[in-house]
Amino acid sequence: MTIRKLLIANRGEVAIRIARAAAESGLSTVAVHPDDDAASLHLRHDDAAHRLPGRGARAYLDIDAILEAALENGCDGLHPGYGFLSENAELARRCAQEGVRFVGPSVHALALFGDKVQARALAREQGLPLIAGSAGPVSLAEARDFLRGLGPDGAMMIKAVAGGGGRGMRPVFDESALEEAYARCRSEANAAFGSDEVYVERLVRAARHVEVQVVGDASGEVVHLWERECTVQRRHQKLVEIAPSPSLGDRLRGRIVEAAVRLARAARYDNLGTFEFLVDAQADEDAPEAFAFIEANPRLQVEHTVTEEVTGIDLVRTQLAIAGGATLASLGIGQDRIGRPRGHAIQLRINMETMDAEGNA
Repeated sequence: MTIRKLLIANRGEVAIRIARAAAESGLSTVAVHPDDDAASLHLRHDDAAHRLPGRGARAYLDIDAILEAALENGCDGLHPGYGFLSENAELARRCAQEGVRFVGPSVHALALFGDKVQARALAREQGLPLIAGSAGPVSLAEARDFLRGLGPDGAMMIKAVAGGGGRGMRPVFDESALEEAYARCRSEANAAFGSDEVYVERLVRAARHVEVQVVGDASGEVVHLWERECTVQRRHQKLVEIAPSPSLGDRLRGRIVEAAVRLARAARYDNLGTFEFLVDAQADEDAPEAFAFIEANPRLQVEHTVTEEVTGIDLVRTQLAIAGGATLASLGIGQDRIGRPRGHAIQLRINMETMDAEGNA
């Protein structure tokens, strides 16, 4: 069933991007905003606007208010954008209960990939290479034992189980720094994701960060739209995104995109998603340890535009069509028809930080 009216549960640039794709798809749209966003630019790009209770970011995280906005305005679709509630399985579940199409992957996929430990377990079942790490959340004592097991020159990364976006994530190079890093990761994770559980992985010192864009449909079909590279980062926040990756040879590229598709099919992934890998720059590209799966982001990403530029495929319109019942075949998006990337595309980000009088972040 095609979506006719779409609630855009976000603000800013992504809300405008979704509104444009919806208009091009023949959908009417409803924007949302709290009082302090009443003059925001995204409200000028929709057919109607709905006031949310509260102020600031919390207003966009209120599932009850977001669903009320959709139902009061007769919306049969809801696009969460990125950030806020975009990876929230409960919102997707509530949408299904109310007969509103959630423009994103299934509740199952959101819950699976929202837990990095579960995602790693499925990747292991599918034979994907993984970085050595804990099988689940760890205590401080367990994290210390893991670090000691890596040997005198070993280093590890502490990560939030429910994490993303570089939050709740810190490297540890020496046991003396472990207790503080562990406490900070748990605190950041709890504040950002509502869970203070963390796990640990061996730190890959010469890592390149490569992510594969996939798209699937309800029939179980999945294709990849090649990869992007986002190795240039600050504080685990991406600064430069480029497609295709300039550092991959064809054989290694083929292994990575095949692994992403295999994992997505095993999860019956049914919309847009990004599957992320670390590439060991010091390993031979044919070696089993040349790359490893780290996580999947079950949503539209900020950097989706570079993939659009090199493939010619509008990813947001594709999301809307699949949520409305279209298949990849009906959209003409078969792996053999996607072709190789055309040229290169680069996205540069400016990340806001707080600095002191001396310019220290």
